Amino acid sequence: MTRMAMKDRREALIAAAVRVMVREGVTKTTTRAVVNEAGMPLGVFHYCFNAREELLQEVITRMTDASVAAAKDAFAQAGDLASGVSKGLHAFWEGVEKDPGEHLVTYELTAYALRQAGLEDLARRQYAHYLRLHEELLREVAERNAIQWAVPLPVLARYLNSVLDGLTLCWLVDRDGDHTRQVLRLTGEHLTSLASPVPD
Repeated sequence: MTRMAMKDRREALIAAAVRVMVREGVTKTTTRAVVNEAGMPLGVFHYCFNAREELLQEVITRMTDASVAAAKDAFAQAGDLASGVSKGLHAFWEGVEKDPGEHLVTYELTAYALRQAGLEDLARRQYAHYLRLHEELLREVAERNAIQWAVPLPVLARYLNSVLDGLTLCWLVDRDGDHTRQVLRLTGEHLTSLASPVPD
């Protein structure tokens, strides 16, 4: 095997884990399945990760960060609040439609962690990460547009996360893209209605 830095090996194992999870499901994603997918010996896994839980956490973080990064880019390129909110939501949604398997994996990971004794904290960290990223996004939107939100940021972040979470799961079941986009439009309109200019 070609010599690789530990960081590169970790990245290769994370990418391999995502592929196996999308193809086989979370329960079948064993450490052996991951290293086989990556073309590495089993010992490399334990060199790069303390436990399988650490790998699962990295998978969750990478998937979520990629979705939010796309939304942030869309917000940044918009000229005003309303178009920024709309473009940000649709950028997120394009990611869902592009990689539905990865989004299905996030729900599998949540249910799996809640069902496994000792792994419950993985699900808590997963959703804490979601909420933190949504809060950061909403804060950046407020600062960029010189507005303030009518409700506390933690509440608004939970609202946005709940809508997108439920909407994604519903679409994974029925693949109704038309109604999904109508819900995104309503969500954008509601978010915009909760903004007001920062007082001088």
